[in-house]
Amino acid sequence: MPALMTARHEHACCTVRGALVVLGGCINVDGYEGVFLMTSTVEMLSVGAVGGFTSLPSLSCGPSVGAFAIAVEERTSVAGQVLLIGGHDGWGEMLSTVQLVDLAPGTCTPQPATLYSRNRFTAVRLPDGRVVCGGGDSDWSTINSAEVWGLPEGEAPSAVWTELPAMNVGRISCCGCVMSDGRFAVLGGHTNQDEDGSVLSSCEALKVGEDAHWTLLPAMHHERMDFACAAVAGCIIVAGCTPESEVYDEVRGRWFQLPCNCPDDVCMWDMGSVLM
Repeated sequence: MPALMTARHEHACCTVRGALVVLGGCINVDGYEGVFLMTSTVEMLSVGAVGGFTSLPSLSCGPSVGAFAIAVEERTSVAGQVLLIGGHDGWGEMLSTVQLVDLAPGTCTPQPATLYSRNRFTAVRLPDGRVVCGGGDSDWSTINSAEVWGLPEGEAPSAVWTELPAMNVGRISCCGCVMSDGRFAVLGGHTNQDEDGSVLSSCEALKVGEDAHWTLLPAMHHERMDFACAAVAGCIIVAGCTPESEVYDEVRGRWFQLPCNCPDDVCMWDMGSVLM
C-alpha cells in the first residue's frame, strides 16, 4: 500500500465509502528525535487511487490523539462522516469526548460524552448501527466496562450512552471486531498500566440486546497488545505484537496459525486496522 503523507502514531482510522481515512495522532518534530507534536491533519486513500493518500481539511476541534474512529450512516455529507471517540489530551488526561466529523469541511460537532473516559480502548459499529466501546484506561486505571450508543434510524447520532455488562477482565490496548453473528468480540490486550501487568491471549464476545452477556472465546496462540484485527467471512484475522499472524474460524471455534509472518525487522505496534 502507499505510505502515509505524514508519519504518525496514536492516530485513528476507519473506512468511509470504501476509502481509508486517517485522522490525527502524533507526528515527529523535524530535527528533534523522540519529540512529537499532536496533529489535527486528516488523510484519505481512495479505492484504486493512483497517487496515494491525499489531504482532507484538518479537524476543526483541534488535535486528536488516541481516539477511536467509527464511520456512521449518513446521506447528506459530501465525503462522509466519522465519530471520533475518546483518546487523551497529550498531558495524561483521558477523554470522554465524542465528535461527529464531517470529512469534506473538517467540521467537528460535539456529541454526548461516553460514560467513562477512555484511551487505548476498542470500539465497533454493530450491524444495526449502534456503537459499542469496551475496555481501555480511564484516569490511569485499566477498566473492564462496556457501553453502547444507539443511533436512531434515519437520524443524525443523538442518543446517549448506556452501560453494558462488564468484561471478565480489564483490558487496555485490546482489539475488537464484529463477529458474523453480530457479537462484539474483544481480543487480547494488557491488564495494567504498570510493567507488572500481563499481556493477554484471552478473548471474549458480547451479545448486545436483551439478555446481554459476555462469553469467553478460545484464547489466541500468542499474547498480544497494540495489534490489529479484522473480521471477514466468518473469520477473525489478527496480526502484530508478535511476528506470527493467526485466524479464528468461528464455525470450528479454533485459532489457526497463518503461514505468513510479519517482517522480523518491522515493529508492528500501535497499528490501526480497517477492512477495505
